[in-house]
Amino acid sequence: MHFPIHGGILQRRVGEVKAVDNVSFTIKKGETLGLVGESGCGKSTTGRVIMRLYEPTEGSIIFDGQDITKIKGDRLRQMRQNFQMVFQDPYSSLNPRMNVNAIIAEPLQVNTQGSQAEIRERVAELIQVVGLPQEAGLKHPHEFSGGQRQRIAIARALSLNPKLIVLDEAVSALDVSIQAQIINLLDDLRHEFGLAYLFISHNLSVVKHVSNKVGVMYLGRLVEIAPKSQLYSTPLHPYTQSLLSAAPEANRKARRERIVLTGEVPNPAKPPSGCAFHTRCPKAMDQCQGVRPELKEVMPQQFVACHLY
Repeated sequence: MHFPIHGGILQRRVGEVKAVDNVSFTIKKGETLGLVGESGCGKSTTGRVIMRLYEPTEGSIIFDGQDITKIKGDRLRQMRQNFQMVFQDPYSSLNPRMNVNAIIAEPLQVNTQGSQAEIRERVAELIQVVGLPQEAGLKHPHEFSGGQRQRIAIARALSLNPKLIVLDEAVSALDVSIQAQIINLLDDLRHEFGLAYLFISHNLSVVKHVSNKVGVMYLGRLVEIAPKSQLYSTPLHPYTQSLLSAAPEANRKARRERIVLTGEVPNPAKPPSGCAFHTRCPKAMDQCQGVRPELKEVMPQQFVACHLY
């Protein structure tokens, strides 16, 4: 996903930002892929491209064997019933003029999923599934706490029985105790309905708790992807190692030696040549400056883009 940069009096195209560049991964039914990285690395853009909220510049998105980048109009609307999104700020993603019943019912009405009586029954069921009282249906978003609003957003996402849900920083704006409740709810729903999640977050502790696999992004590219247990026990990429060393750890024996990165994240409009991380990498070699490393399998199921391997 490349965004154009315009400049000058005539606002001509003078460059582009490669927000997502050659990113590839697979999510299976009932599986959660955690996507982590610093702010601006392209995590949220990846999620929005998968949802077709952005038109991808190149590449393909294969959903149930079908390339959804090639479909538009009514076919895309019908396909979208299979994948839904939960945003970071539930208040801005909920219509303040509609009550909860209407918010959850809207996707069902737009896609003509049943009669009015069936829709009312489905809405009542979803309110109960996400742990809200039935009287919540008559209230408006401003009458709820942040955690309750996120439950409403989750209920709306579930309304069309999707197969995949993209969770974009879905718990990062919540208190820690509320985060735990929402995470447990999401885990229960995944098992109950066989859902697949793309869980986008900068919180490595949360990602460790919810994910089966974890992908690490840096400046629009995947630098490492592996099963959770492997990535957290034996991180291979220097960037992954630095991220994990900065994550809080309650168990003193499990704490890692802190790796402090020098310098700033490069300008995504003018990324460094070769490996984009070489300007901050404590293990950088001459080769890193001129040759971009490709993502390759270094250990079973553990893929890394680094010249060290």
